[in-house]
Amino acid sequence: IDACFDSSTNKVVISYTDFGNSGHGTAVVATVSGTSISFGTPVVFNSANTSHPRNVYDSDEQRVVIAYYDLGQSYNPTGIVGTVSGTGISFGSETRVSVTGGDYIGLAYDSTNKRIVFAYHDDSNSSYGTALAAKVNNTEFDAFGTPVVFESADNAYIDAVFDASVGKTVIAYRDVGNSNAGTYVVASVDNYTISFTTPATFNTNTEYIGLGYDSN
Repeated sequence: IDACFDSSTNKVVISYTDFGNSGHGTAVVATVSGTSISFGTPVVFNSANTSHPRNVYDSDEQRVVIAYYDLGQSYNPTGIVGTVSGTGISFGSETRVSVTGGDYIGLAYDSTNKRIVFAYHDDSNSSYGTALAAKVNNTEFDAFGTPVVFESADNAYIDAVFDASVGKTVIAYRDVGNSNAGTYVVASVDNYTISFTTPATFNTNTEYIGLGYDSN
C-alpha cells in the first residue's frame, strides 16, 4: 500500500493490492475534510496479481504515477499514469518499466528535471539495484532512459525521495550483499541519463525503509 497527495485536486490517492479481488492492483481517491476522510469508488489499475505498489505525484503534468510489480507479466516492473477527477481516478495504458523481472520498487518525481525516477531490484541481473528516468506526457509515458545499476549486489526494501533543495533523488535500500546494511545513493538526472554517488551505509542490519523530504 502507498499514498500520495495530488495538489491540483487536493485529493489523496491510495494504491494497494486487493487480496479480496485476486490480488489486483487497485487505487482509491480520498478526500480529507477537517478531521474526517471519505473515499471514492476503488478502481482497478492492473487486473492481475500486483505487488509493492508505489505512488508519486507529477506536479508538472498534474498526474499520479503508480509503479508496481505485475505478477501477471513475469514480475515485470510496471508503471501507469492516473488522472484524478472529482472522487474518481482513471488510468492510461500500463507500461513495462523493464522487460526483466524483479521485486521491491522505489519511485520519486524529480521536479527539477521533470522526470520520474524508478528504482528496482533486477532479478535478471543478480538482483542488482537498478534505476532509470522516465517522462510522463499527459496519460502515458513519453520515454524511458537506459537502466543503470546503482548497487552491484542483491538488495531489497527500496524506497526513493526527491530533495528539491538540491535537485537530487535519494534511493535507500537494504544491501543484502553487505550484511543487510541500510544503504543509500544519491541520483542525478540529466535528461534521460541517470548517475549515482558511491553507495554509503546509514545503518547496520536494516529491513523496512521509508523516506520523506522535509522542505524546511
